[in-house]
Amino acid sequence: MTGKTFRRFGAAVVALAAIGAATGAQARDQIRIVGSSTVYPFASYVVEELGATTDYPTPVIESTGSGGGMKLFCQGVGETHPDITNASRRMKPSEFEMCRDNGVEDIVEIKIGYDGIVLAYQKGQPQWALTREQITLAVADKVPMDGELVANPYETWSDIDASLPDKEILVMGPPTSSGTRDAFEELVMEHGSENIDGYGGAYTKIRQDGAYVPSGENDNLIVQKLAQNADAIGIFGYSFLEENRDKVAAATIDGVAPERAAIGSGEYPVSRSLFFYVKKAHIGEVPGLVEYVDLFVSPQMISDEGYLKGLGLISLPAADQARIRQRWENRANLTLSDLQ
Repeated sequence: MTGKTFRRFGAAVVALAAIGAATGAQARDQIRIVGSSTVYPFASYVVEELGATTDYPTPVIESTGSGGGMKLFCQGVGETHPDITNASRRMKPSEFEMCRDNGVEDIVEIKIGYDGIVLAYQKGQPQWALTREQITLAVADKVPMDGELVANPYETWSDIDASLPDKEILVMGPPTSSGTRDAFEELVMEHGSENIDGYGGAYTKIRQDGAYVPSGENDNLIVQKLAQNADAIGIFGYSFLEENRDKVAAATIDGVAPERAAIGSGEYPVSRSLFFYVKKAHIGEVPGLVEYVDLFVSPQMISDEGYLKGLGLISLPAADQARIRQRWENRANLTLSDLQ
């Protein structure tokens, strides 16, 4: 966006705001939220609670994936752009720059808790025990053999390690737009490849020969597929395991099971933080935006006794929760240095 175009856009936004103030009318009376499929169940609960307990309209929420949500959020300010984006990983510096280039200059970052990425399978099957190195060799596009990287030849898990089941490698996981995919590549594949001789460093390219199946942003669909296929492995957030323990179980990773305490302490090796981001330019323009964030960060929602615990959210320590609430009360701006 050129400087001249940006100034015209900014003037248009100011004019619209002035018209709204003069008429007492709002351009948009519902909060619009996009972003992570992992954060979606938690945000949806808060959305419904706001609609049920206040006079504000129930916000509109879409599961677009963390990356997809960032693109929508960072396109600009004004009634046609989202107010909030959810993310199952932190905003990237490149996304912060994209926001700034499009006039989204003031953003508040809210960290709501922790989550673990699980590798789940059909309930009733023998327990899966995997290492990050084994998972990397199962899903990587290329693997080291005889001193060079070659197209992944592994068709069954036992091809990788004779101690693993003689089952077809069929992994149903998140698409490239997903924060879960970003976190999986970082926490599993980067670590795994750095500990496998022949890679020479981090390797995160995922195979595209059908062994890994990108399965969209609806993690409930992965759960349904696992319930129907005893050979499949699914990748999604811990909250979906909590909600579907009657259908699926989870593998241990590096000897640690994905349990609440292990995720919160970081002992479980595939743990991550969950966030949402608020566009400050929309505060005071979209009814209920402040009240929605107030409700979300309240002890009623995100404390260890809060409602979201029942959906699988692993709470932050109490002192960190207090700092998050103070950051929101101060409307503290996210900076590029925060992300580096």
